[in-house]
Amino acid sequence: MVSTGPPDAVTGYPDRVSVTPGEQFGLHVSTSAATFRVSAFRVGWYGGRQARRIWVSERVPGRTQPAPRLLPATRTVRADWPVTLPVDTSGWPEGAYLLRLEADTGHQRYVPLIVRSTEGAGRTVLLHAPATWQAYNRWGGSSLYNGASGAYATRSLAVSFDRPYDGTGAEKFLVYERALVVLAERLGIPLAYTTGVDVHRDPGVLRGAHAVVCLGHDEYWTPEQRARVTAARDAGTNIAFLGANTCFRRIRLEAGEGADDRTVVCYKTAYRADPCYDSHPALVTTDYRLAPAADPESSLTGVLYEGYPVDAPYVVRAAGHWLYDGTGVRSGDGFAHLVGVEYDRITPGSPLPGPLEIIAHSPLVCGGRASHSDSAYYTAASGAGVFATGTMRWVEGLVAGTGELGRDHGMDARTRAFVTRTTENLLRTFAEGPAARHATPPRANVLAVYGA
Repeated sequence: MVSTGPPDAVTGYPDRVSVTPGEQFGLHVSTSAATFRVSAFRVGWYGGRQARRIWVSERVPGRTQPAPRLLPATRTVRADWPVTLPVDTSGWPEGAYLLRLEADTGHQRYVPLIVRSTEGAGRTVLLHAPATWQAYNRWGGSSLYNGASGAYATRSLAVSFDRPYDGTGAEKFLVYERALVVLAERLGIPLAYTTGVDVHRDPGVLRGAHAVVCLGHDEYWTPEQRARVTAARDAGTNIAFLGANTCFRRIRLEAGEGADDRTVVCYKTAYRADPCYDSHPALVTTDYRLAPAADPESSLTGVLYEGYPVDAPYVVRAAGHWLYDGTGVRSGDGFAHLVGVEYDRITPGSPLPGPLEIIAHSPLVCGGRASHSDSAYYTAASGAGVFATGTMRWVEGLVAGTGELGRDHGMDARTRAFVTRTTENLLRTFAEGPAARHATPPRANVLAVYGA
């Protein structure tokens, strides 16, 4: 892990969430050090090293940048610093990158960047979630959850990409995404990289893709992103949801200081104050399942977000499902702590995309109420397979027992082996094209499990 030092030691942000290889972006940096440099690491397998340095800058003079601005109407924090260093990505392969800012004091922070693919035909598209990273970002004092006082009532109604991320600078990527990137690269399947922001702008990378993988925490989606992922499914692209709480919040992307799509808007429970409330109800930024334009996420994912916080065993129900091949599990086997910290379930009465098979049905108690988390699989009319884990800890489970994240929630090496083999089965099968053509179809069992 990086040694971050005090908040003003070194921090920064790019002026784009992604670039294509060879494009230039601006890096905005503030540091109390006299100089700093930047190293760009591409995350991958690399024989087990899990990252390779692709580029390093010269030493750059340091400067402490001005305090951030607060836009009072939406309580949006923006740094709006000048560009410190233009970066040319010529020769950078497509992939997920961490830029490491290294102050001459020894303090460091990360800046995440996706070098995105423009073509995804025949490949598995890894869909990164910067809108969700930004929603939780408290740099400058405010996120979509809390204001400077710590209160929900003073939270931001819109958050900006024109500021650094808090903490190490890349917490959400490191916890919920990095381990899946490493595994997918180790398998050697054809990969493409993009973000939800980019799919919102242009669905081109999804055309002809064999699979799309949504990673461990991908909560905030625009209607455009959702429509385009749904259209990909309906054209035969397999979809994997490796988290929980996916596609839960409807957002808009609006302009920032110097570019489009630099602001994530989500009014949540204050949705009546959303400027679109009267004129464009389908764009009102609240939970997808709520009025004024209710459209529950289960019509795409198959499962519905239910609760937080939870910590429970993951309990296998359909041990013979192809996803579990080679794991050695039996129905009823459990994996401690794998369900958490948020969870999804099949909810009878919610929109379902077709017959589903519940392959894990995990009893839990959340907020004093007994319920279940479900892993579910279905196939669309196009032949696309769709799998949802029903738990946010799935990607974390890929490194359970290693201490790589500094915490394992009590998960162990047995859980790591199970999650790894199941995910390998998923990725290899989905990489072959529409799953209905070469994998056993779901055995519909919602009625048997829930009696409704």
